[in-house]
Amino acid sequence: MTDFDGLAAIVTGGASGIGLATARLLASRGARVAALDLTADAVPAPLIGIWCDVTDDASVRTAVAESAGSLGGIDILVNNAGIGAQGTVLDNDDDEWRRVLDVNVVGMARVMRAALPYLRRSGAAAVVNTGSIASWSGLPRRVLYSASKGAVLAMTLAMAADHVQEGIRVNAVTPGTADTPWIGRLLAVADDPQAERAALEARQPMGRLVSAGEVAHAIAYLASPLSSSTTGTVLAVDGGMYGLRLPGRR
Repeated sequence: MTDFDGLAAIVTGGASGIGLATARLLASRGARVAALDLTADAVPAPLIGIWCDVTDDASVRTAVAESAGSLGGIDILVNNAGIGAQGTVLDNDDDEWRRVLDVNVVGMARVMRAALPYLRRSGAAAVVNTGSIASWSGLPRRVLYSASKGAVLAMTLAMAADHVQEGIRVNAVTPGTADTPWIGRLLAVADDPQAERAALEARQPMGRLVSAGEVAHAIAYLASPLSSSTTGTVLAVDGGMYGLRLPGRR
């Protein structure tokens, strides 16, 4: 499939997990792709790795401009960089709230702001934001993370409204628990990693974790010119976790 032929894409958080899977998929379907990350050295060819700290506006503007120069413009932005957080409202102090919101919410705004001049010049501009099942389902011990991803959902809809008449489509994906390096790190410090993984799998109706590749395919669908009438859409990739209520599942 070559629906991205001639298009240029940037993917934040593109060195691992969902970001890397997405960057590779877009490249395999014809796009020129820059992966922006704090660990840009780890980005494999043919992707272009560019160092970027989404919490620093100067870093974002430099990385986006470098990407546009290397790729010959920007048609697609995948706003994927993010970090996790655990705990109830009692467990995270103000500094941790600021840190997570700065990455997960303001970071997306910074990248969108820097990419807009290039997206406005594209004839096939698309933005896809990575949300989470936590955007719209109450999960235990995830209040800070949920707040940040709920903001991503709301921000996606507002951005879609702001830029639809400029020909820029804005959508989001909301993955369920995905089998990514972040989940691997959480399991590694659990008292019983095997039991914790089984619990994560059991809460999804399909009985397994979502793969990074499955989320990447959803992102590619929303970003593709073949989806040119799709904007302001939030696409769940969660094994049925949000919409289904099955006996015996929690």
